[in-house]
Amino acid sequence: QVRLVESGGGLVQAGGSLRLSCAVSGSFFSIKSMAWYRQAPEKQRELVARITTNSGSTNYADSVKGRFTISRDNAENTVYLQMNSLKPEDTAVYYCNSLVSISRTTTLAYWAQGTQVTVSS
Repeated sequence: QVRLVESGGGLVQAGGSLRLSCAVSGSFFSIKSMAWYRQAPEKQRELVARITTNSGSTNYADSVKGRFTISRDNAENTVYLQMNSLKPEDTAVYYCNSLVSISRTTTLAYWAQGTQVTVSS
């Protein structure tokens, strides 16, 4: 059983910073990638940032480039999202996602429970 557990989030004023973390635990073969998505009220879930575990290559949504940084600690199976210069439009539930190989031939997507980030103006 694979579990993703998030921490961080909360309420911050515009211009402030928050750091989210997400740890993968359980029985698995390897982690392919980890990512952060977000979903604002009445909007579709969107990709915020993604990082591959092997090469560490990253990609970001245009709306967060230059403000958010995704990083990972492979030894701890943990991914972080450092969010700076936060804006009210960043308010959303943030979800951690991971592509996990549970065997040599099977890779599945797992989701954390979500954490609320609220940015006040």
